[in-house]
Amino acid sequence: MGMTMAEKILARHSKKKEVKPGEYLWASIDTTMVSRGIVSRLREYEVDKIWDPERVYAVEDHFAPPPTIASANNSIQFRKWAKKTGVNFFEYGRHGILHELFPQHGLVSPGDLIASVDSHTTSHGCFNAAACPIYEELPYVLATGRLWFRVPRSIKFVLEGQYPGPDKFVVGKDIILRILGEYGPQVGLYRSVEFEGPAVSQMSMPGRFTISNMGIEIGAKFAIFPCDDKTLTYLDGKMKRPPNPVSPDPDAVYEKLFMMDVTDMPPYVACPHDPGNSVPITEVEGEQIKIDQGFIGACTNGRVEDFQMAAQILKGRKVHPDVRLIATPASQAIWRECMNNGIWDIFAEAGALVTHSSCGDQRFYLFADKGYFSQIDRAYHMS
Repeated sequence: MGMTMAEKILARHSKKKEVKPGEYLWASIDTTMVSRGIVSRLREYEVDKIWDPERVYAVEDHFAPPPTIASANNSIQFRKWAKKTGVNFFEYGRHGILHELFPQHGLVSPGDLIASVDSHTTSHGCFNAAACPIYEELPYVLATGRLWFRVPRSIKFVLEGQYPGPDKFVVGKDIILRILGEYGPQVGLYRSVEFEGPAVSQMSMPGRFTISNMGIEIGAKFAIFPCDDKTLTYLDGKMKRPPNPVSPDPDAVYEKLFMMDVTDMPPYVACPHDPGNSVPITEVEGEQIKIDQGFIGACTNGRVEDFQMAAQILKGRKVHPDVRLIATPASQAIWRECMNNGIWDIFAEAGALVTHSSCGDQRFYLFADKGYFSQIDRAYHMS
């Protein structure tokens, strides 16, 4: 029986010829990322040595800069720990959001198995890697470089037709919102979700990145794209490990197969208060909904392609005086490219605020004491 992409990666990393859905196994991890808070947990578990510091990245991308004295003290301890252990640490001004730093600095290669802190670790599936979020297991991974898995069932989305692209303001974000709206946020629950088809080959890497990033929004364990020339070109000269790309066998077994033609699809918008409540923008066109703040960026949509599209709309216009518009690039490298391309000039002329690279968790701190968490915010904050 043939194997899917996830099954091949798990088999290779567990030194098995083949694996099947539902099987439990131990597998070696290629790399992981840590953020503040890990120091106290490692002390709790008496972990004082990292299995391979070169495979561990440390970055402050939450609560950055620190919004409280306690957070600042935590930051000091985190920096001391990173220096002591010798892991790769990214200081402000040379940093970014962890998911963006991974590929930029060569910690992702096709065929990798990645387990890392933060729910959006599924992002790296766009590079033909099996990547999943962990939390409680992180100290064990840091100590041993291994983790147990239950092999997930696989489902596949075949994206057919002509990919609209940035010129039509329909990109990866719209496709994943359409999937959420049509199939619901549990369609990929503990599944390896694979994306293939003609539209995938036409899609940019940022578009694929966004879809894999939001794999977690459909419950995916992994959200994997095939490896092609675009993948290898994006990673060329960066990879610290040789690529070992995988593709599904012709007789690979999928629990479900979804066909989706993206030709001429309209932009999609997620309505409150759940990404599963996503609809074509034509369904809300003409509605007058007052907003107080707009946000572009972070790990899902903080790449040059996203800011270029926004700049096309903002050029020659002004942000409404009652609205605050914030733009947060996913890394300093992206911030600099946008500056060199004149994108930030357009944002500044329009009256937008461009921030440094951060996941922006200050919002949790500001509202936590007043009990303003929604269920979604609380779940994310606790993850």
